[in-house]
Amino acid sequence: MTKTKNNKWILAILFFGPLIFYLFLLTGTNNFAKLPVVTNKVDDVSNFNSEKQITLNNNISIVCFLGDDLLQHKTNALNLNEKIYKHFYGFKDFQFVVVLPNGAENKAKQLKSELGAITNVDKWHFVFGTKSEVSKLFNSFKTTYELDEELYTPYAFIIDREMNLRGRNNDKKTEGGMLYGYNAESVATVHQEMVDDVKVVMAEYRLSLKKNKRKI
Repeated sequence: MTKTKNNKWILAILFFGPLIFYLFLLTGTNNFAKLPVVTNKVDDVSNFNSEKQITLNNNISIVCFLGDDLLQHKTNALNLNEKIYKHFYGFKDFQFVVVLPNGAENKAKQLKSELGAITNVDKWHFVFGTKSEVSKLFNSFKTTYELDEELYTPYAFIIDREMNLRGRNNDKKTEGGMLYGYNAESVATVHQEMVDDVKVVMAEYRLSLKKNKRKI
């Protein structure tokens, strides 16, 4: 009798064990595959000057503020280009948006030309506005960071298709755990943190598309 009970327990463990383990992994994956919204509804760039109409709406955007002397900070762009842009360039609704003050147009052309020597720059967009317009856009991100007097910050930002700023709210390296942007001056930060978080946003979007298709 005892042997029969033991056999039943063994069969139950063999049958339900993998199922329970799978559900555990599935729950963990779902929890991982959601990058927190740290600021709701940032301002758009549609009112900024650019070669063509650019908007954050319905795009997954990497936004950076390289300032008036952007060529001094081109390492940021090169780091982002190598570690982020090249890997996600083929994604339909993905773009890079560099926000600059009016007057930086020629420097932007030079930087875009340098980037174009090593990659296709179709999804690198440079937008220009007044000092107050650039500051207003940056302030809408509601971060703990600041632009310097040249309207530069080393941080790059992930904006989702609903124009929400994505980041981390439990980051061990930052005070209070809030990570709003990624220091593009550091190739390690871009490679080790930002790449992973962009992947998560992409995975969220793909999952959303699949769900919508099933509903249709």
